[in-house]
Parts: sequence; structure tokens; C-alpha cells
Amino acid sequence: METSTEGVAENGADSAGAAVPAERTEAVAVEATGVVASEAAEGTEGTEAVAAAAAIPAAPAVPPTSLSPSRASDFMQCPLLYRFRVIDKLPEKPSEAATRGTLVHAVLERLFDAPATERTAPRAKSLIPGQWDRLRETKPEVVELFADDPEGERLARWLTEAEQLVERWFTLEDPTRLEPAERELFVEARLDSGLKLRGIIDRVDVAPTGEVRIVDYKTGKAPRPEYAEGALFQMKFYALVVWRLKQVVPRRLQLVYLGSGDVLTYDPVIADLERVERKLLALWDAIRQATETGDWRPRPTKLCGWCDHQAVCPEFGGTPPPYPLPVRAPEPDGV
Repeated sequence: METSTEGVAENGADSAGAAVPAERTEAVAVEATGVVASEAAEGTEGTEAVAAAAAIPAAPAVPPTSLSPSRASDFMQCPLLYRFRVIDKLPEKPSEAATRGTLVHAVLERLFDAPATERTAPRAKSLIPGQWDRLRETKPEVVELFADDPEGERLARWLTEAEQLVERWFTLEDPTRLEPAERELFVEARLDSGLKLRGIIDRVDVAPTGEVRIVDYKTGKAPRPEYAEGALFQMKFYALVVWRLKQVVPRRLQLVYLGSGDVLTYDPVIADLERVERKLLALWDAIRQATETGDWRPRPTKLCGWCDHQAVCPEFGGTPPPYPLPVRAPEPDGV
């Protein structure tokens, strides 16, 4: 899925429609111009409720043991955000944009259950009501999104928007000519350093000649050209995992932006994946150091306006919850 799709592996959140921040060190917000931007109006609501929920005892905190694309992007965007999500596991409100992304991903996944000749736009749209019912069963919290919509007008518009995204996909790819090798594929690989990488890939296509294509659906808009490299960070992450698992470098990485009708492709080489691996190792060292010292500093950006955790963020006058892990004593000066 990161929006997501890979976030499920670490903290139960679905990244299908979630924003994957583009790199500051190569990324600040991968979909800042897409899904994240569409959440601007609702991202600051409910911070008091979030703060209250934070006081409710959660599962015991444990140090992070693996890295996914979404969590790597969290740390690059803001180390304190990473702490809130991974260490403290603070609750976050569902958003219409992210939930719509999850719904659309589910529909595109299920469409391939049908024979090739039956993979039509009308059939895909007909899957939306059933997948919405299933989503409400598996994630009851999404019902809150339309709790103040007794007449169902806003829900109807929201479902129509999902239909439009699904329909647009048929202008970008022809599912009657595709037979994915994998859909919603969970992947996990341990590097020689011991770092474990994991994630969920929306679709893997394998050509008769053996070439591998990794495909990811985005329900937001394609990023501006200056953010293109950041947008590919997630895909290069997946390519690295596939390479380490299968000793095969994917022939193509493909991002399908349903919000704007664009397709972004990139053909990686080993040197690309080696650079990504070095970057992830450096990132993991920084995460381990922060975990041991308890020093998780906020990094203010324009994305702060959409963060659920302003009430407990020092940048907004809040106080983070007590750090739930042991803290390493600072070393004496000169040592």
C-alpha cells in the first residue's frame, strides 16, 4: 500500500493513503503536495482528545527493532514524531484522505481476483461499498469520520471521490493485461549490519523474462519535480529489500498517482540501492542513539500544522509524556 502500506508492519497503521514525507536529508514530505495537503483542514483538530488519550496506559514500550519506509520518513521529518508513533504509540485520529486511500488500495487489490476480461471500471467501482463495510469492521475508528453526517451527504461525496480515483486508474494502467505476481506483499530482510527492514508492497509484476517491477499506488497528487527524488525514497527502500532477499535488482519502480493521473517511474541500479542502504544505516544509528539517550528533538516544518500531537509537543507549548524507556547516563567529559 506506507500510503501506505508498510506502516502496518510496525504499528498497525495503514499507510495506503498516508503521507510519506519527502526527505529533508533528501526528504521532507513525499506526498506533501498530495495526501498530506488534502488533510490540512483536519490535521489540527482533536489535539486535546489526543492528549487525554495519551494519559491512558498503553502497551509496554519497547525499543524499535526494525525500520519501514514510513517510519524512516517520520524520523527524517521529525524525530519527536517518530518517538510519539513508535515508542509512545500515541493514538492518532483517522483522516478522510488516509482512509480513502486505504479503501482505494483494497479495491485495486481485490479487482485482480477477477478474470482479466472482467477487470473493468464498473466492476471496480462496484467493489467500493463492500470494501467500505469491511474497513469499518476491521477498523471501527473510521466510523468517527462521518459521525456528524446523519444524512450521509458527506459520506456520499467521499465515496464518489473514491470512485473517481478508482476510475482514473484505468486511464493509467490496463488491468486486463496485468497478472501481478504479488499483491500487498509483506517483505522483510535483515541486512549484514543486523538492521531489519520491512514493509508492504502494493504490487509486484514479473515479466516472462524475469524482470521485476515494483508498483505503488498513491491517492494524492504527484510531487513537484524538486520532490521527485524524495518521492522515490519509499520505492528504493522496497527495491533494496527485494535485492537483499532475492539477489535481484528490480528492473523498474513505478509510482501511480491517482490524484493527478501521473505515473512516475525509475530504473534503479545497484549503486542506487547501496546508497540507500548506507543512508538507512546512518538513520538507524541516529534512532538507536535517540532511543538510548531519550533525546528526541522536534523538527518544526510546515507539516506541523497537520500533526495530531501538537498538545504534547514543546514547539506548541506542550509537554511530551514521560519517556517510557531506560535512559543511558551521559558519559563524563573528555571520555
